[in-house]
Amino acid sequence: MTLSYDIPKVDFSRLADPVSEIIYLPETNCRLQSQVSLADFTSFRVGGLAEWYGEPNSLEELQSILEWARESGLPIYFLGAGSNLLVSDRGISGLVISTRHLKTTHFDPETGRVRAGAGVSLPKLAWQVAKRGWRGLEWAVGIPGTVGGAVVMNAGAHQACTADILFDTQIITLGGDLAILTPDQLGYGYRTSLLQKQSKLVTQATLQLQPGYSKTEVMTTTAEHRAQRQATQPYHLPSCGSVFRNPQAYSAAWLIEQTGLKGYRIGDAEVAHRHANFILNCGRAKAGDIWRLIHHIQEQVEIKWRVKLVPEVKILGDFSQLQKGVTQDLPKELPRSY
Repeated sequence: MTLSYDIPKVDFSRLADPVSEIIYLPETNCRLQSQVSLADFTSFRVGGLAEWYGEPNSLEELQSILEWARESGLPIYFLGAGSNLLVSDRGISGLVISTRHLKTTHFDPETGRVRAGAGVSLPKLAWQVAKRGWRGLEWAVGIPGTVGGAVVMNAGAHQACTADILFDTQIITLGGDLAILTPDQLGYGYRTSLLQKQSKLVTQATLQLQPGYSKTEVMTTTAEHRAQRQATQPYHLPSCGSVFRNPQAYSAAWLIEQTGLKGYRIGDAEVAHRHANFILNCGRAKAGDIWRLIHHIQEQVEIKWRVKLVPEVKILGDFSQLQKGVTQDLPKELPRSY
């Protein structure tokens, strides 16, 4: 998951020096490090350096980091699992905050509600509730994301989505203020929410599930969903999952396949043979290769089908050096992204 409170002009001179520095915030155990490769934190395994990077272990540490960033005048971005994100090769000027250590969970068997931190893995949570005989999260077992990212993106699969089960969510503003929001305040749609356009970070969410079912039955359904995704989607190489949202008439994968783009390659970025809505990093792909391939797919599908595919993957950073000759409106930067 990523956010920014504005659209910063990237000062690449601040990323020119690769020497890393480590600082500790006063009265906390929170460490901030400079010049950290974001390729290590995205499922595409691409991306340049973050000027500063931090991993808070608690809400209090998160608030301290936000205060430090405000005082330092740095643009702020948030990162979850990095599974729906393409980061520029040129890096990010500012502070990237990872929610990967915000992993608390609390299960209430009386209400069937589970409260989970933003960094909790969706597949792991799906298995945890299945083992309790709770229905409602079976669909999430194959989604390589976090609870925070799911709330913001309205993640879904198998005709179900996050909006169906969300009870409420806690958010924090870049000023450090906390609030509880309910689903009717989030403007949910297909893979969208108002949070994608707001300077707020999900810190935790409460999901309303259905307890009291057979553990064996729920675990079997969960396993079937995982097996179906593994059989139809390529997981052997780095990717971001589905690259494009599905249009109403046809699936994005079908349109791409029927355009003859399976196996099409730019550098080491390739349209997957198993599922055409996946782009794979076949070894040494750069973010720029993937960006160009996304644009090429959009262009070719629109020429053949008069359908403009909308990226589901979010673009973070500066891709302006690649835009020469580009005629479509794929944005060079989406600062609020997951």
